[in-house]
Amino acid sequence: MSNFLFDTDGLETAHVESFDATCKALKDQHRVEIPGHINFQLEQFDLLRGYSDVNTRDVFALKNGGSDSYMLFLELGTNSVNKGQFKHHSQYQPWALAYLKQNFGRVIIRTETFFDKLKELVLPIELDFKDDKPFSNRFYVLTDDRHKAEKAITQQFRNAVMEIEEKDFIIEIVEHTLIIGNRKPILPEHACYLADFVTKLAAIA
Repeated sequence: MSNFLFDTDGLETAHVESFDATCKALKDQHRVEIPGHINFQLEQFDLLRGYSDVNTRDVFALKNGGSDSYMLFLELGTNSVNKGQFKHHSQYQPWALAYLKQNFGRVIIRTETFFDKLKELVLPIELDFKDDKPFSNRFYVLTDDRHKAEKAITQQFRNAVMEIEEKDFIIEIVEHTLIIGNRKPILPEHACYLADFVTKLAAIA
């Protein structure tokens, strides 16, 4: 029987080591349990639709009182053709997930870029919070339902997002389900800040 918390099948030694270090770091900072089968309906998220296949290798429940959140170790596939040869490539990424009390509609939140600011001059599709300039200056928020998003993205929620020091993450919310990731490999420093965010958020949102 494996002593690891994760599935080692098909993993190279370097991946086993990074997965193991990440699990240990998560356990040091959070109460981690292995849940039963949960269908997270990842197919509903636009952020994951660019991959040829999405496989949830491992799921860890992050226990925080009565509000659980989750760390997912995803295996994401991409296909390419080079000189007539088909190639399939898999990469492993940590994504964190939380269930929210409010219905947000569909929302994307990411760090705002200079290109985003230029687009706003022509096509003002971003949701801004006039009473929270620091948040609006830092983040680019897209939504398909302005009313739901404005009601759900409270000051408390915005404060939690602002506390994330990293700049390369992206959040997608589909109604009551939020995922956050940074498309980086499964390493302790990448996974832990995602876990910190969703455990805070599960308690307030």
